[in-house]
Amino acid sequence: MQETLLNFQWEWFIAAEILSVVMLLLFGVTRYLLNKRNWSTVFISFFLILFILEAVLALYIYRLTGEISTFQIIVTIFVLYACTFGIADFKRLDRQMRKTIGKWRGVSLLTEKDVQLMKRQQNPEYIARKNRISAMIHLAVFVSVQAGLWIYGAGGIEGAISYVTDFSWVEADDYQQSPYHSETAFALSKLWGLIFIVDFIYSWSYTFFPNKSKE
Repeated sequence: MQETLLNFQWEWFIAAEILSVVMLLLFGVTRYLLNKRNWSTVFISFFLILFILEAVLALYIYRLTGEISTFQIIVTIFVLYACTFGIADFKRLDRQMRKTIGKWRGVSLLTEKDVQLMKRQQNPEYIARKNRISAMIHLAVFVSVQAGLWIYGAGGIEGAISYVTDFSWVEADDYQQSPYHSETAFALSKLWGLIFIVDFIYSWSYTFFPNKSKE
């Protein structure tokens, strides 16, 4: 069993992600198209169970190997996303499903509050504020995860601090001279760092250039 989990960890993760998407779609279809609320509760429950199983799988594989691999990092990013941006994205998806399915049925499934929220989401000031908040959340998540990786790779807080005061390891571009414990963690962190910078600048552009339509 352990060997199977180790050898097919990515397959299990991808399968769980695909099933999660299917569960969300079935949730919308049964709740809003077929009006089967009991079934929709079952499907959303399965979605949450799959989410928990992904986190448990990553933790279990770490306990087996004793190493933080690409798999743990990717799953951690997915979990952090689900607990932050994912909640708002799910609510937006839920409103969109109700709007679309309501048109199919010829009825309105949106509440007055939903309509007001959807209109507000087109407001430049609201868009700018929302993106500022998401940028700061991304900053907090990025710094927290990087701090954890540095402390783990450098063998403690004191070791991690030494890398903060001396960034010569950045120019070396070698994980062995960096605070990261493996080449995988080093490479993924560089990629995430680039994505973070682009996302941070783009998110704040809504504030500095509010007149531009970016929706």
